[in-house]
Amino acid sequence: MTAPAEIVYGRQPVRALLQAGRRTMRELLATERALAAEAWLREAPGLRLQIARERHLTEACGSRDHQGVVARCDPYVYADAWELAGQASPLLVCLDGITDPQNFGAVCRSAEAAGASGIVIPERAAARVTSAVCKASAGAVEYLDVAVVVNLVRYLAEIKSSDLWIWAAAEDAETPYWSADLEGGVALVLGAEGRGLRPSARRVCDGAIAVPLAGCVESLNVSVAAGVILFEAARQRRHISAGEQR
Repeated sequence: MTAPAEIVYGRQPVRALLQAGRRTMRELLATERALAAEAWLREAPGLRLQIARERHLTEACGSRDHQGVVARCDPYVYADAWELAGQASPLLVCLDGITDPQNFGAVCRSAEAAGASGIVIPERAAARVTSAVCKASAGAVEYLDVAVVVNLVRYLAEIKSSDLWIWAAAEDAETPYWSADLEGGVALVLGAEGRGLRPSARRVCDGAIAVPLAGCVESLNVSVAAGVILFEAARQRRHISAGEQR
């Protein structure tokens, strides 16, 4: 039996869906305006393209934020969390209790842009890859591996080793993120805004790092904090790669 189709909407998310080729696009709907503005809609071979009105697209995806492009495609396929951790020097992002799709999508966008190995989320009390998350990630989820585990704390305890260090992102941590060694295997664990990491999740981590703040606000959006730390990890890793090439 064929699985029910999922919806992806927005010009960049649908284009990423097509370019990544990780799941089959079953149907593509676009307005005349979008078709005139986006050459890739006219040039992509083999697409079942249908011209539709704005109102029809809004009804199809449940949002007015579709930018005139909606696709029906195969369901998102989640990765294996242990395979992600088993890669050479992985850079993982583990999210503890992130339920807002906008935040989850934005973290996915930063993780993919920084070259992370993937994202790991718990089975319960967590946002999944939905059409809203695809839109918020600007299509990054089509290129990024996302895995689901039954128990995030247990998963972290099982994967931690001398080759994979678990860092908790916590605003009260004494170590600034730029002082942490992020060159080898790393799992960065971030919690929901306001509540932060659950105590059980923080206890299983090897250490904690913070993004020091100079202003009056007490915390950063989780996606911003993730982006700051991930690009520091990317900077450190580029330095190692350049040294290896020399």
